[in-house]
Amino acid sequence: MFFDEHQIEKLEKIYRVNLMNSCSGYKSANLIGTISNNGQYNLAVFSSIVHLGSNPPLLGFFLRPTEVVPRHTYLNIKEKEFYTINSIDKLNFEKAHHTSAKYPRDISEFDITGIKPKIISDFPAPFVDSSSIKIGMKFVEEIKIKHNRSRLIVGKIVSLDVKDEMLNNDGFIDLYKSQIATISGCDGYSFPVENERKGYQKPRKVQ
Repeated sequence: MFFDEHQIEKLEKIYRVNLMNSCSGYKSANLIGTISNNGQYNLAVFSSIVHLGSNPPLLGFFLRPTEVVPRHTYLNIKEKEFYTINSIDKLNFEKAHHTSAKYPRDISEFDITGIKPKIISDFPAPFVDSSSIKIGMKFVEEIKIKHNRSRLIVGKIVSLDVKDEMLNNDGFIDLYKSQIATISGCDGYSFPVENERKGYQKPRKVQ
């Protein structure tokens, strides 16, 4: 089915949201853990985390406009600077998905969902105990997208905890070994069952 610009603009709201969120393909599924100045833990699912560089090691994620709906993850990151990114496995994806529900800031999604937090060393934000990949992040900068008032939050990886059996000798992480979730649209979870690597590509000789 073909949609032109005018047709897209006229689509029913939920239909357009689902269509636009799934047309770009599978995205990573992660839980971001934060803590407020009052010591309240927060946990939220995100499908917008992107790799921005390896040296320095930077990850970014997108937030929808903070002026419309309070974003507790954003407020906590601005207050404390540190946050965590945690993989979502098949065993916990249903609990993880419920963190998308809008609770008041003084209620912890860890408590509501039964997801167990974990403090590693002296890192000042909570990790997800059951996650196969736990990433400690420090806020670097934010970039406001003028066209729709979204924000790109940029952070530096300052710690990384990966299950031993997932980590290859060359540093590559085999995500499928722990059935790490991906998301299509806003609520479609998939779990890759195999991985095929093709290696670094060099230009072919042109005759």
